[in-house]
Amino acid sequence: DVADLEWVMWFTSFRNVIVFALSGHVLFAKLCTMVAPQLRCWMYAVYGALTVVGTMGPWYLLLLLGHCVSFHVASLLGQPWLCLGLGLASLASFKLDPLISWQSGFITGTFGLQEVLFHGGSGFTVLRCTSFALENCAHPGRRYSLADLLKYNFYLPFFFFGPVMTFDRFHAQASQREPVRREGDLWRIPAQAGLSVVAIMAVDIFFHFFYILTIPRDLKFANRLPDSALAGLAYSNLVYDWVKAAVLFGVVNTVARLDCLDPPRPPKCITALYVFAETHFDRGINDWLCKYVYDHIGGEHSKVIPELGATVATFAVTTLWLGPCDVVYLWSFLNCFGLNFELWVQKLAEMGPLSQIEASLSEQTSRRVRALFGAMNFWAIIMYNLVSVNSLEFTELVARRLLLTGFPQTTLAVLFVTYCGIQIIKERERALALEEEKQDKEKLE
Repeated sequence: DVADLEWVMWFTSFRNVIVFALSGHVLFAKLCTMVAPQLRCWMYAVYGALTVVGTMGPWYLLLLLGHCVSFHVASLLGQPWLCLGLGLASLASFKLDPLISWQSGFITGTFGLQEVLFHGGSGFTVLRCTSFALENCAHPGRRYSLADLLKYNFYLPFFFFGPVMTFDRFHAQASQREPVRREGDLWRIPAQAGLSVVAIMAVDIFFHFFYILTIPRDLKFANRLPDSALAGLAYSNLVYDWVKAAVLFGVVNTVARLDCLDPPRPPKCITALYVFAETHFDRGINDWLCKYVYDHIGGEHSKVIPELGATVATFAVTTLWLGPCDVVYLWSFLNCFGLNFELWVQKLAEMGPLSQIEASLSEQTSRRVRALFGAMNFWAIIMYNLVSVNSLEFTELVARRLLLTGFPQTTLAVLFVTYCGIQIIKERERALALEEEKQDKEKLE
Protein backbone atom coordinates (compact mmCIF):
# COMPACT_ATOMS: atom_id res chain seq x y z
CA ASP A 1 0.00 0.00 0.00
CA VAL A 2 1.69 3.20 -1.22
CA ALA A 3 -1.35 5.47 -0.89
CA ASP A 4 0.18 7.60 1.87
CA LEU A 5 2.56 9.90 -0.01
CA GLU A 6 3.85 11.34 3.29
CA TRP A 7 5.08 7.98 4.55
CA VAL A 8 6.58 7.13 1.17
CA MET A 9 8.33 10.51 1.13
CA TRP A 10 9.86 10.11 4.59
CA PHE A 11 11.00 6.54 4.42
CA THR A 12 11.74 5.85 0.75
CA SER A 13 12.15 8.90 -1.49
CA PHE A 14 13.99 11.19 0.91
CA ARG A 15 14.99 8.79 3.67
CA ASN A 16 18.72 9.16 3.03
CA VAL A 17 18.51 12.97 2.96
CA ILE A 18 16.66 13.10 6.28
CA VAL A 19 19.05 10.61 7.91
CA PHE A 20 22.05 12.53 6.57
CA ALA A 21 20.79 15.89 7.89
CA LEU A 22 19.90 14.57 11.35
CA SER A 23 23.12 12.53 11.60
CA GLY A 24 25.11 15.63 10.68
CA HIS A 25 23.35 17.56 13.43
CA VAL A 26 24.12 14.83 15.99
CA LEU A 27 27.82 14.73 15.08
CA PHE A 28 28.10 18.51 14.91
CA ALA A 29 26.29 18.89 18.24
CA LYS A 30 28.53 16.31 19.93
CA LEU A 31 31.66 18.05 18.67
CA CYS A 32 30.43 21.46 19.88
CA THR A 33 29.43 20.07 23.27
CA MET A 34 32.92 18.65 23.73
CA VAL A 35 34.80 21.75 22.52
CA ALA A 36 32.63 24.70 23.62
CA PRO A 37 29.47 23.65 25.51
CA GLN A 38 28.63 27.27 26.37
CA LEU A 39 28.28 28.03 22.65
CA ARG A 40 26.31 24.94 21.70
CA CYS A 41 23.02 26.83 21.06
CA TRP A 42 24.78 29.12 18.61
CA MET A 43 26.31 26.14 16.86
CA TYR A 44 22.91 24.43 16.62
CA ALA A 45 21.44 27.58 15.05
CA VAL A 46 24.33 27.97 12.60
CA TYR A 47 24.03 24.34 11.46
CA GLY A 48 20.25 24.73 11.11
CA ALA A 49 20.57 27.95 9.12
CA LEU A 50 23.15 26.38 6.81
CA THR A 51 20.86 23.42 6.23
CA VAL A 52 18.00 25.78 5.35
CA VAL A 53 20.25 27.62 2.89
CA GLY A 54 21.39 24.32 1.36
CA THR A 55 17.88 22.99 0.84
CA MET A 56 15.78 26.12 0.26
CA GLY A 57 18.26 28.79 -0.81
CA PRO A 58 19.55 32.01 0.83
CA TRP A 59 16.54 34.15 -0.13
CA TYR A 60 14.20 31.87 1.80
CA LEU A 61 16.44 32.23 4.84
CA LEU A 62 16.26 36.02 4.50
CA LEU A 63 12.45 35.79 4.29
CA LEU A 64 12.31 33.91 7.60
CA LEU A 65 14.79 36.32 9.18
CA GLY A 66 12.47 39.16 8.17
CA HIS A 67 9.58 37.47 9.98
CA CYS A 68 11.77 36.91 13.05
CA VAL A 69 12.78 40.59 13.16
CA SER A 70 9.14 41.72 12.85
CA PHE A 71 8.12 39.52 15.80
CA HIS A 72 11.05 40.77 17.89
CA VAL A 73 10.06 44.38 17.22
CA ALA A 74 6.41 43.64 18.09
CA SER A 75 7.45 41.95 21.34
CA LEU A 76 9.38 45.07 22.42
CA LEU A 77 6.07 46.99 22.46
CA GLY A 78 4.82 44.68 25.21
CA GLN A 79 1.32 44.17 23.79
CA PRO A 80 0.31 40.47 23.70
CA TRP A 81 -2.72 41.14 21.45
CA LEU A 82 -0.41 42.74 18.88
CA CYS A 83 1.97 39.77 18.94
CA LEU A 84 -0.84 37.24 18.61
CA GLY A 85 -2.44 39.28 15.83
CA LEU A 86 0.88 39.45 13.99
CA GLY A 87 1.24 35.69 14.43
CA LEU A 88 -2.17 35.02 12.90
CA ALA A 89 -1.49 37.44 10.04
CA SER A 90 1.89 35.85 9.33
CA LEU A 91 0.39 32.36 9.47
CA ALA A 92 -2.35 33.45 7.04
CA SER A 93 0.30 34.80 4.68
CA PHE A 94 1.75 31.28 4.41
CA LYS A 95 -1.66 29.64 3.95
CA LEU A 96 -3.61 31.93 1.63
CA ASP A 97 -3.02 33.37 -1.84
CA PRO A 98 -1.65 35.65 -3.14
CA LEU A 99 0.92 36.02 -0.33
CA ILE A 100 1.77 32.33 -0.21
CA SER A 101 2.63 32.35 -3.93
CA TRP A 102 4.75 35.44 -3.50
CA GLN A 103 6.67 34.06 -0.53
CA SER A 104 7.20 30.65 -2.14
CA GLY A 105 9.02 32.56 -4.90
CA PHE A 106 11.89 33.13 -2.47
CA ILE A 107 12.80 29.43 -2.76
CA THR A 108 15.75 28.69 -5.04
CA GLY A 109 17.25 25.39 -6.13
CA THR A 110 15.74 22.12 -7.33
CA PHE A 111 15.56 19.99 -4.19
CA GLY A 112 12.52 17.70 -4.55
CA LEU A 113 11.27 18.18 -1.00
CA GLN A 114 11.08 21.98 -1.18
CA GLU A 115 7.29 22.34 -1.29
CA VAL A 116 6.81 20.26 1.88
CA LEU A 117 9.73 21.93 3.64
CA PHE A 118 8.37 25.37 2.73
CA HIS A 119 5.02 24.75 4.39
CA GLY A 120 6.54 23.01 7.41
CA GLY A 121 9.42 25.41 8.00
CA SER A 122 7.33 28.53 7.47
CA GLY A 123 4.38 27.43 9.60
CA PHE A 124 6.48 26.24 12.52
CA THR A 125 8.60 29.40 12.31
CA VAL A 126 5.48 31.51 12.83
CA LEU A 127 4.40 29.42 15.84
CA ARG A 128 7.85 29.66 17.40
CA CYS A 129 8.11 33.40 16.76
CA THR A 130 4.66 33.96 18.26
CA SER A 131 5.66 31.97 21.35
CA PHE A 132 8.83 34.05 21.68
CA ALA A 133 6.93 37.34 21.35
CA LEU A 134 4.25 36.36 23.87
CA GLU A 135 6.83 35.15 26.39
CA ASN A 136 8.75 38.40 25.93
CA CYS A 137 5.57 40.32 26.75
CA ALA A 138 4.87 38.07 29.76
CA HIS A 139 8.32 38.77 31.28
CA PRO A 140 8.90 42.53 30.91
CA GLY A 141 11.62 42.46 33.55
CA ARG A 142 13.72 40.14 31.40
CA ARG A 143 13.83 41.07 27.75
CA TYR A 144 14.88 38.31 25.40
CA SER A 145 17.05 39.31 22.47
CA LEU A 146 16.77 38.63 18.75
CA ALA A 147 19.68 36.23 19.16
CA ASP A 148 17.57 34.15 21.58
CA LEU A 149 14.84 33.95 18.96
CA LEU A 150 17.25 32.86 16.22
CA LYS A 151 18.77 30.15 18.42
CA TYR A 152 15.27 28.95 19.23
CA ASN A 153 13.89 29.02 15.70
CA PHE A 154 16.77 27.49 13.76
CA TYR A 155 17.25 24.39 15.92
CA LEU A 156 17.23 21.91 13.03
CA PRO A 157 15.49 18.82 14.53
CA PHE A 158 12.37 20.92 15.25
CA PHE A 159 12.63 23.35 12.34
CA PHE A 160 10.78 21.69 9.47
CA PHE A 161 8.45 19.13 11.05
CA GLY A 162 8.21 20.09 14.73
CA PRO A 163 7.24 19.36 17.40
CA VAL A 164 6.85 22.85 18.82
CA MET A 165 8.45 23.60 22.17
CA THR A 166 7.23 26.84 23.70
CA PHE A 167 10.02 29.41 23.99
CA ASP A 168 10.14 29.43 27.78
CA ARG A 169 10.74 25.67 27.95
CA PHE A 170 13.32 25.63 25.16
CA HIS A 171 15.23 28.63 26.52
CA ALA A 172 15.33 27.24 30.06
CA GLN A 173 16.78 23.92 28.85
CA ALA A 174 19.05 25.12 26.05
CA SER A 175 20.61 28.09 27.87
CA GLN A 176 22.33 25.98 30.53
CA ARG A 177 26.07 26.50 30.27
CA GLU A 178 26.76 22.86 31.08
CA PRO A 179 24.22 20.47 29.52
CA VAL A 180 22.72 18.10 32.06
CA ARG A 181 20.93 14.90 31.15
CA ARG A 182 17.83 13.79 32.98
CA GLU A 183 18.11 10.66 35.05
CA GLY A 184 17.43 7.60 32.91
CA ASP A 185 18.01 9.32 29.56
CA LEU A 186 20.97 7.08 28.73
CA TRP A 187 18.54 4.17 28.79
CA ARG A 188 15.53 5.95 27.28
CA ILE A 189 17.37 7.36 24.24
CA PRO A 190 18.46 4.01 22.70
CA ALA A 191 15.13 2.47 23.72
CA GLN A 192 13.22 5.22 21.89
CA ALA A 193 15.47 4.92 18.85
CA GLY A 194 15.00 1.16 18.76
CA LEU A 195 11.24 1.50 19.18
CA SER A 196 11.07 3.96 16.27
CA VAL A 197 13.01 1.56 14.02
CA VAL A 198 10.75 -1.34 15.01
CA ALA A 199 7.64 0.79 14.35
CA ILE A 200 8.90 1.77 10.89
CA MET A 201 9.60 -1.86 10.00
CA ALA A 202 6.23 -2.98 11.39
CA VAL A 203 4.33 -0.40 9.33
CA ASP A 204 6.23 -1.36 6.17
CA ILE A 205 5.46 -5.05 6.74
CA PHE A 206 1.84 -4.21 7.55
CA PHE A 207 1.49 -2.27 4.30
CA HIS A 208 2.60 -5.33 2.33
CA PHE A 209 -0.48 -7.26 3.49
CA PHE A 210 -3.18 -4.74 4.44
CA TYR A 211 -4.30 -1.96 2.11
CA ILE A 212 -5.97 0.14 4.80
CA LEU A 213 -5.37 3.40 2.92
CA THR A 214 -6.11 2.27 -0.63
CA ILE A 215 -9.36 0.38 0.06
CA PRO A 216 -11.29 3.43 1.39
CA ARG A 217 -10.53 5.25 -1.87
CA ASP A 218 -12.43 2.59 -3.81
CA LEU A 219 -15.91 3.06 -2.39
CA LYS A 220 -17.46 0.36 -4.58
CA PHE A 221 -15.08 -2.23 -3.13
CA ALA A 222 -15.40 -0.83 0.40
CA ASN A 223 -19.18 -1.02 0.17
CA ARG A 224 -18.93 -4.79 -0.35
CA LEU A 225 -17.04 -5.27 2.93
CA PRO A 226 -18.94 -6.55 5.98
CA ASP A 227 -19.86 -4.07 8.68
CA SER A 228 -17.23 -5.33 11.12
CA ALA A 229 -14.50 -4.98 8.49
CA LEU A 230 -15.54 -1.40 7.76
CA ALA A 231 -15.43 -0.56 11.48
CA GLY A 232 -11.97 -2.12 11.74
CA LEU A 233 -10.83 -0.23 8.64
CA ALA A 234 -11.97 3.10 10.08
CA TYR A 235 -10.24 2.35 13.38
CA SER A 236 -7.05 1.24 11.57
CA ASN A 237 -6.87 4.52 9.66
CA LEU A 238 -6.82 6.50 12.92
CA VAL A 239 -4.30 4.14 14.52
CA TYR A 240 -2.01 4.43 11.51
CA ASP A 241 -2.18 8.22 11.62
CA TRP A 242 -1.20 8.07 15.30
CA VAL A 243 1.67 5.64 14.55
CA LYS A 244 2.93 7.95 11.80
CA ALA A 245 2.96 10.93 14.19
CA ALA A 246 4.55 8.85 16.95
CA VAL A 247 7.33 7.65 14.63
CA LEU A 248 8.08 11.13 13.27
CA PHE A 249 8.19 12.75 16.68
CA GLY A 250 9.95 9.73 18.15
CA VAL A 251 12.86 10.10 15.72
CA VAL A 252 13.09 13.88 16.21
CA ASN A 253 12.72 13.64 19.99
CA THR A 254 15.54 11.09 20.16
CA VAL A 255 17.88 13.59 18.51
CA ALA A 256 16.64 16.36 20.82
CA ARG A 257 17.30 14.21 23.90
CA LEU A 258 20.85 13.66 22.70
CA ASP A 259 21.13 17.46 22.95
CA CYS A 260 19.92 17.27 26.59
CA LEU A 261 16.47 18.70 25.79
CA ASP A 262 13.15 17.44 27.08
CA PRO A 263 10.85 17.68 24.02
CA PRO A 264 7.06 17.23 24.03
CA ARG A 265 6.02 13.62 24.39
CA PRO A 266 4.49 11.73 21.44
CA PRO A 267 0.69 11.94 21.16
CA LYS A 268 -1.50 9.68 23.29
CA CYS A 269 -2.47 6.47 21.52
CA ILE A 270 -5.82 6.72 19.76
CA THR A 271 -6.87 3.43 21.37
CA ALA A 272 -6.67 5.06 24.82
CA LEU A 273 -8.72 8.13 23.84
CA TYR A 274 -12.33 8.32 24.91
CA VAL A 275 -12.64 12.05 25.72
CA PHE A 276 -12.25 14.92 23.25
CA ALA A 277 -10.24 16.96 25.74
CA GLU A 278 -7.30 14.56 25.32
CA THR A 279 -7.59 14.10 21.56
CA HIS A 280 -4.64 15.43 19.59
CA PHE A 281 -2.08 14.07 17.14
CA ASP A 282 0.64 16.66 17.84
CA ARG A 283 1.31 17.29 21.52
CA GLY A 284 3.59 20.24 20.78
CA ILE A 285 0.93 22.19 18.86
CA ASN A 286 -1.64 21.12 21.45
CA ASP A 287 0.55 22.56 24.24
CA TRP A 288 1.03 25.77 22.22
CA LEU A 289 -2.71 26.19 21.61
CA CYS A 290 -3.59 25.41 25.23
CA LYS A 291 -1.09 27.89 26.65
CA TYR A 292 -1.71 30.85 24.38
CA VAL A 293 -5.36 30.43 23.31
CA TYR A 294 -7.46 27.70 24.95
CA ASP A 295 -6.46 28.06 28.62
CA HIS A 296 -6.06 31.83 28.31
CA ILE A 297 -9.69 32.26 27.23
CA GLY A 298 -11.35 29.26 28.90
CA GLY A 299 -9.73 29.54 32.32
CA GLU A 300 -10.60 26.43 34.34
CA HIS A 301 -12.90 25.13 31.55
CA SER A 302 -15.79 24.73 33.95
CA LYS A 303 -18.21 27.34 32.55
CA VAL A 304 -20.18 26.84 29.35
CA ILE A 305 -19.87 30.26 27.69
CA PRO A 306 -16.10 30.82 28.28
CA GLU A 307 -15.47 27.23 27.16
CA LEU A 308 -17.44 27.82 23.98
CA GLY A 309 -15.41 30.96 23.26
CA ALA A 310 -12.14 29.15 24.03
CA THR A 311 -12.90 26.19 21.76
CA VAL A 312 -14.12 28.37 18.88
CA ALA A 313 -10.95 30.51 19.09
CA THR A 314 -8.73 27.43 19.37
CA PHE A 315 -10.23 25.67 16.37
CA ALA A 316 -10.20 28.91 14.37
CA VAL A 317 -6.42 29.08 14.86
CA THR A 318 -6.16 25.34 14.11
CA THR A 319 -8.12 25.81 10.90
CA LEU A 320 -5.72 28.52 9.84
CA TRP A 321 -2.75 26.30 10.73
CA LEU A 322 -4.05 23.33 8.72
CA GLY A 323 -5.04 25.51 5.76
CA PRO A 324 -8.65 26.69 5.29
CA CYS A 325 -10.75 24.37 3.10
CA ASP A 326 -14.13 22.63 3.31
CA VAL A 327 -12.80 19.43 4.93
CA VAL A 328 -10.87 21.37 7.56
CA TYR A 329 -13.93 23.53 8.30
CA LEU A 330 -16.02 20.40 8.85
CA TRP A 331 -13.34 18.71 10.96
CA SER A 332 -12.96 21.80 13.14
CA PHE A 333 -16.71 22.18 13.61
CA LEU A 334 -17.20 18.52 14.59
CA ASN A 335 -14.33 18.45 17.08
CA CYS A 336 -15.31 21.84 18.51
CA PHE A 337 -18.84 20.53 19.02
CA GLY A 338 -17.53 17.31 20.60
CA LEU A 339 -15.38 19.20 23.09
CA ASN A 340 -18.28 21.44 24.11
CA PHE A 341 -20.80 18.59 24.19
CA GLU A 342 -18.65 16.81 26.79
CA LEU A 343 -18.91 19.84 29.07
CA TRP A 344 -22.67 20.13 28.47
CA VAL A 345 -23.17 16.48 29.45
CA GLN A 346 -20.96 16.97 32.51
CA LYS A 347 -22.99 20.03 33.60
CA LEU A 348 -26.22 18.11 33.00
CA ALA A 349 -24.97 15.22 35.15
CA GLU A 350 -24.16 17.63 37.97
CA MET A 351 -27.75 18.83 38.19
CA GLY A 352 -29.89 17.73 41.11
CA PRO A 353 -31.85 14.67 39.88
CA LEU A 354 -29.04 13.12 37.85
CA SER A 355 -26.38 13.78 40.49
CA GLN A 356 -28.61 12.10 43.10
CA ILE A 357 -29.06 9.08 40.86
CA GLU A 358 -25.30 8.79 40.33
CA ALA A 359 -24.63 9.20 44.05
CA SER A 360 -26.95 6.26 44.74
CA LEU A 361 -25.02 3.99 42.35
CA SER A 362 -22.19 1.78 43.52
CA GLU A 363 -18.65 2.56 42.37
CA GLN A 364 -18.68 -0.38 39.95
CA THR A 365 -22.04 0.59 38.42
CA SER A 366 -21.00 4.22 38.05
CA ARG A 367 -17.85 3.13 36.29
CA ARG A 368 -19.85 0.90 33.92
CA VAL A 369 -22.16 3.78 33.02
CA ARG A 370 -19.19 6.06 32.37
CA ALA A 371 -17.53 3.35 30.26
CA LEU A 372 -20.70 3.06 28.17
CA PHE A 373 -20.70 6.80 27.47
CA GLY A 374 -16.95 6.55 26.86
CA ALA A 375 -17.53 3.86 24.21
CA MET A 376 -19.96 6.10 22.32
CA ASN A 377 -17.58 9.02 22.68
CA PHE A 378 -14.71 6.88 21.35
CA TRP A 379 -16.55 6.26 18.11
CA ALA A 380 -17.51 9.90 17.85
CA ILE A 381 -13.79 10.72 18.02
CA ILE A 382 -13.09 8.09 15.34
CA MET A 383 -15.76 9.38 12.98
CA TYR A 384 -15.05 13.08 13.49
CA ASN A 385 -11.34 12.64 12.77
CA LEU A 386 -11.82 10.13 9.95
CA VAL A 387 -13.14 13.07 7.92
CA SER A 388 -9.65 14.60 7.74
CA VAL A 389 -7.56 11.43 7.95
CA ASN A 390 -9.32 9.75 5.02
CA SER A 391 -12.32 11.28 3.23
CA LEU A 392 -15.84 12.54 3.83
CA GLU A 393 -17.30 9.91 1.47
CA PHE A 394 -15.72 7.01 3.36
CA THR A 395 -16.82 8.51 6.68
CA GLU A 396 -20.41 8.71 5.42
CA LEU A 397 -20.23 5.06 4.30
CA VAL A 398 -18.96 3.87 7.68
CA ALA A 399 -21.53 5.96 9.59
CA ARG A 400 -24.40 4.68 7.44
CA ARG A 401 -23.34 1.05 7.85
CA LEU A 402 -22.75 1.24 11.60
CA LEU A 403 -25.77 3.35 12.56
CA LEU A 404 -28.44 2.55 9.95
CA THR A 405 -28.10 -0.60 7.86
CA GLY A 406 -26.15 -2.43 10.57
CA PHE A 407 -28.46 -1.48 13.43
CA PRO A 408 -28.90 -3.08 15.92
CA GLN A 409 -26.58 -6.08 15.54
CA THR A 410 -23.43 -4.35 14.26
CA THR A 411 -24.00 -1.22 16.35
CA LEU A 412 -24.37 -3.13 19.62
CA ALA A 413 -21.50 -5.52 18.82
CA VAL A 414 -19.09 -2.67 18.06
CA LEU A 415 -20.18 -0.75 21.17
CA PHE A 416 -19.77 -3.85 23.36
CA VAL A 417 -16.23 -4.51 22.15
CA THR A 418 -15.37 -0.82 22.62
CA TYR A 419 -17.00 -0.83 26.06
CA CYS A 420 -14.76 -3.71 27.16
CA GLY A 421 -11.72 -1.85 25.86
CA ILE A 422 -12.70 1.32 27.73
CA GLN A 423 -13.05 -0.68 30.94
CA ILE A 424 -9.50 -1.99 30.51
CA ILE A 425 -8.18 1.50 29.82
CA LYS A 426 -9.97 2.99 32.84
CA GLU A 427 -8.58 0.24 35.08
CA ARG A 428 -5.08 0.94 33.82
CA GLU A 429 -5.55 4.66 34.42
CA ARG A 430 -6.80 3.94 37.96
CA ALA A 431 -3.75 1.74 38.68
CA LEU A 432 -1.39 4.43 37.37
CA ALA A 433 -3.12 7.10 39.48
CA LEU A 434 -2.75 4.95 42.60
CA GLU A 435 0.92 4.34 41.81
CA GLU A 436 1.57 8.08 41.32
CA GLU A 437 -0.23 8.85 44.58
CA LYS A 438 1.92 6.29 46.38
CA GLN A 439 5.11 7.78 44.92
CA ASP A 440 4.03 11.30 45.98
CA LYS A 441 3.46 10.10 49.53
CA GLU A 442 6.89 8.47 49.61
CA LYS A 443 8.49 11.72 48.43
CA LEU A 444 6.74 13.68 51.18
CA GLU A 445 7.90 11.20 53.80
